[in-house]
Amino acid sequence: MRRSGSGRGGGHDDGPHPRPRAVSPGRPHPPLRRRLGLEHSELRRPVDRVQRLLGLALLLIFLGAAPPLAMWAGSTSYAAGSRAEEAERRDRQRVTATVTTTGGTSTSGDRFVHETVQATWPGPDGEPLAGTLPSWRGVEVGDRRAIWVDRAGEPTVAPRPHSRTVTDAVYAGTAAILGTALPVAVAYGLVRRRCDRHRDALWDADWARLDAAGHGRRS
Repeated sequence: MRRSGSGRGGGHDDGPHPRPRAVSPGRPHPPLRRRLGLEHSELRRPVDRVQRLLGLALLLIFLGAAPPLAMWAGSTSYAAGSRAEEAERRDRQRVTATVTTTGGTSTSGDRFVHETVQATWPGPDGEPLAGTLPSWRGVEVGDRRAIWVDRAGEPTVAPRPHSRTVTDAVYAGTAAILGTALPVAVAYGLVRRRCDRHRDALWDADWARLDAAGHGRRS
């Protein structure tokens, strides 16, 4: 005689329900194992294993070569930039220029016209120098502005900032990583292309054997 259960809706209890099997958190997900080629499969050919091993070898080469090359390129660029900073700070100085005439113009190429002013500033030996400077908004005769000059007293740009040195070092390290990754990626592409050709040849041979055995004929 069947015993009635006390579940919801007046249903019958046919016995204890099996508990769901707990998945070990340490195991990788099956699709990930399959994608990495770590799951055993009878359909995997030796050429697939060769491609996987060569791909892992190229990855190890990249991981072993890219970091030291990036560090070397970055440190070399940083050292060169630091030397340029010191040289420019040593050879350039900041002086105050006084505007003497406004309303001048200068051309840059065939399209751009820039307003200029005539100004004077102290030279390296203390004697005043005169020349043309780029104009700025609201400039009037007698206005004063700080400019950078070289050892000869000629106007020049400000010394190299340290931020540019850091940026160039980062660019150099990134370029080294990309330069290392490119030949590795090309090599893996050639390996995969060769393996794909070999796989296609194996598939053609298998189909030919099936056709010869009569399995490929349609009924």
